[in-house]
Amino acid sequence: MPQTNLKVILLKYTAEPEETIAMASKLCYSASDIGSLKEKIKKKDQQSFVEKLMKMGHMSPIEHASFTFAIEGISRACSHQLVRHRIASYSQQSQRYVNEESGFDYVIPPLIMNDPELKNYFIDFMAEAQKAYNHLVSKLHEKGIKGELANQDARFVLPNAAETKIMVTMNARELLHFFKQRCCNRAQWEIRQMAESMLSLVKNIAPSIFLKAGPACLDTPCPEGDYSCGKREDVRKKYKVI
Repeated sequence: MPQTNLKVILLKYTAEPEETIAMASKLCYSASDIGSLKEKIKKKDQQSFVEKLMKMGHMSPIEHASFTFAIEGISRACSHQLVRHRIASYSQQSQRYVNEESGFDYVIPPLIMNDPELKNYFIDFMAEAQKAYNHLVSKLHEKGIKGELANQDARFVLPNAAETKIMVTMNARELLHFFKQRCCNRAQWEIRQMAESMLSLVKNIAPSIFLKAGPACLDTPCPEGDYSCGKREDVRKKYKVI
């Protein structure tokens, strides 16, 4: 039952995403047949065109590029925030079908991790949750209740800190919205860390699409008003190198 660490893998993505987006956009305005249009697009670097498209705010063609991530080492608290982004597809490890008697992994928040007293208290509580889970499963087994029927009731004592694994697919437009919301300093530290890892991966694949991706304050005034972190310049410096 050890502490776990974040791991984000970009599993799959639309091949030549910027070409695909250029194709979708130019099709709207071209009299050419699809074959001819495709050939023209392949012969030319589409970076400047996609950058212009982004600047114009013509976002519907961006939806034709999608990205699939495998994520592990996040808490159930984090995944509950993630799945609120509804224009996406998710497949999450089930606590009904996966038995945790051998020990569930968990995430320790940094503020607790950096305080020895709080860290020990936290770890002790995780151990007690594990004991409670195992006890419930054992007692249910004695009653002839096994497998998912036992797991699904015993899991009620597992904490939000319990680690989960999830696959998520988003199109590029939704990813831009996701980064705007979750890369913000006002977002919870865990989902912000995850979002930054995702951003660094897609920037390598589609730099024109994600050139200015990140929190809203990168190119506009902070939208948080009185709740602003007040660190806009620091944030802008940070995202220049992500």
